[in-house]
Amino acid sequence: MYAVIKTGGKQHKVKAGEVVEIELTHADGDTVTFTPLLVVDDDGGTHYGKEAAKAVVTAKLLGEKKGEKVKIFKYKAKTGYSKRQGHRQMYTLIEIEDVSLSGRRPSKRSEPKKAPKAEAPAAEETPAVEETPAVEETPGESSSDA
Repeated sequence: MYAVIKTGGKQHKVKAGEVVEIELTHADGDTVTFTPLLVVDDDGGTHYGKEAAKAVVTAKLLGEKKGEKVKIFKYKAKTGYSKRQGHRQMYTLIEIEDVSLSGRRPSKRSEPKKAPKAEAPAAEETPAVEETPAVEETPGESSSDA
């Protein structure tokens, strides 16, 4: 089972038992929990969105570490400008203890179907209006002659 967590502006794919370097975080206590998660894979079943929001990754803090040195050299030709600088990023080491889908609900397909609602009794039919016979015109009279 693995999960993709988001921490320090980066995404990390983690499994139980792994040691991961994340950006420096100051946490209270010895454990850290990560939520919400982006993706959780549970034995071939991938969960994301609302399902992944229910998942929790717990990790144990191991310590802090400095990363590799990055050398920065700025130079502009024909002006005599050059600048040297270096940087070492601080990281926090964590060991992933558990990836779990807590509060997992059964899928919608496995839920039993609800019985259809009873239909309301049909309203009584209103009596049909009797049609009056059409008035017959007598020969010699026509409405278009006027």
